[in-house]
Amino acid sequence: MIRLYSANHLLEAHALCGRLNNAGIPARVLNEYSLGAIGELPASAIGPEIWIEEDRDLFLARRLLAEYEQQRDTPGVDRVCPACGEANPAGFEVCWSCRKTF
Repeated sequence: MIRLYSANHLLEAHALCGRLNNAGIPARVLNEYSLGAIGELPASAIGPEIWIEEDRDLFLARRLLAEYEQQRDTPGVDRVCPACGEANPAGFEVCWSCRKTF
């Protein structure tokens, strides 16, 4: 397994893990329940992390991560669903109209 990303919070970790899994990349969230150890362990050791299972998926996983970070860092830009053409708010990962993931 290869560590791909240290997430800012658990919701982000699961959103990114879901995006990877939808692309056919087996991925897992680790340190999901480690926040209870805050104070006992260093903060860098307890944050949620995304790990991928196969070395061969690393290139595609990094590309999807870069797309995710670009979308996350571009606030206020509506996204158009490629399936139905409906405008969706910038933070949406699933079209509100047809429920397709983009």
